[in-house]
Amino acid sequence: MDKGGKIRTYHMLKELKRDHQITYLTLDDGTADKEARERAAEYCHELICVPHQQRQKFTAGFYAELALNLISNLPYAIAKYHSAEMRRRIQQLTRDNPYDVVVCDFLAPAVNVSRQLPCPTLLFQHNVEAMIWKRHSEVQANTLKHAYLLGQWRKMQAFEGVMCRRFDRVIAVSREDSELMQREYRVTAIDDVPTGVDTEFFRPRRAERREPRNLVFTGSMDWLPNEDAISYFTTEIMPLIKNTLPDVTLTVVGRNPYPALVELSRRDPSIIVTGRVEDVRPYMERAAAYVVPLRIGGGTRLKIFEAMAMEKPIVSTTVGAEGLPVQHEAELLLADTPEAFAAAVARVLTDEEFAFHLGRRAAKVVREQFGWNRVAQRFAEICEHARAGNLSRVATPEVETKLLQTPSA
Repeated sequence: MDKGGKIRTYHMLKELKRDHQITYLTLDDGTADKEARERAAEYCHELICVPHQQRQKFTAGFYAELALNLISNLPYAIAKYHSAEMRRRIQQLTRDNPYDVVVCDFLAPAVNVSRQLPCPTLLFQHNVEAMIWKRHSEVQANTLKHAYLLGQWRKMQAFEGVMCRRFDRVIAVSREDSELMQREYRVTAIDDVPTGVDTEFFRPRRAERREPRNLVFTGSMDWLPNEDAISYFTTEIMPLIKNTLPDVTLTVVGRNPYPALVELSRRDPSIIVTGRVEDVRPYMERAAAYVVPLRIGGGTRLKIFEAMAMEKPIVSTTVGAEGLPVQHEAELLLADTPEAFAAAVARVLTDEEFAFHLGRRAAKVVREQFGWNRVAQRFAEICEHARAGNLSRVATPEVETKLLQTPSA
């Protein structure tokens, strides 16, 4: 579980499994170890894996696929998950088993879900995917990359709109995302569930020595918004912090750090890059503050709830905290320019009493309101509502067929 969406799915299913029969059907690229398969019993009663290979990033084949995608109606982030075998298995399983609902977890697998299934279908939207691509294109300075990302945004917007209208219900992870999809995609059958956090796991253990000038960021570094966030922080914000606090350090915790960041950490000892770790909590405990310098994103950031549960003072952009019930100077500090972000970081690093109370208030909020059991209960209620027959598919088969008839598919 090395991404926020995976963590959300795991905890939701683990809670739902207490009262419901769960069959989990997934594309399998062969990288999961034996232990991961055995532990699937924690969150499902039946695991079904469909073999599916993808091109490794930054290889010749990967760039060839990107180029071919220029003539596809599907965005690359969707086309690479197209699987005729997965589509066939979904049809077979729903025909042969009396399932109450089919939940499509994330937008990408929706390309494999047939329009006509014998039970209600729900699309669980962890983000508004098109918004991520739009924001990424907006901050991209390279002309060619900007043009490519702009094209991907437009394709994603078209695909996401059709899929949101085609499923019987859509579930968003925040009220803001729900309202955005209603406005942009004319979705009427839509609900939202809050983000949760494992409040027992993420709790200070007082086992690590706190480093008074250390900042920490956690997240998968092969996700474009995280890569952009750290690039933005290290080039535009950290130099400003060092003007006031020259001994400040940043620890970046997360899988697959991009090459430029690894090289930067070799040249600059104030940048520590860990790569994938088994447990993020020790790194969070050592840090004096948690930073979320995201400029791109959608959905909600589980990383903020985890940091709140760890009683960390948090400095975030508005985008980073989007969709979460937090307020500036109550549970965290919000800053949207390099100067304001640097000043906020300096504040929590130098005013220990303020930082302590900021972290304590944040922890109180998540422990009282956002345990996974409450979130899963809300999710189950939505599934029951769909099962009871409140259906409203509005996408036309003609539009859908045209969208899926692409070389990449």
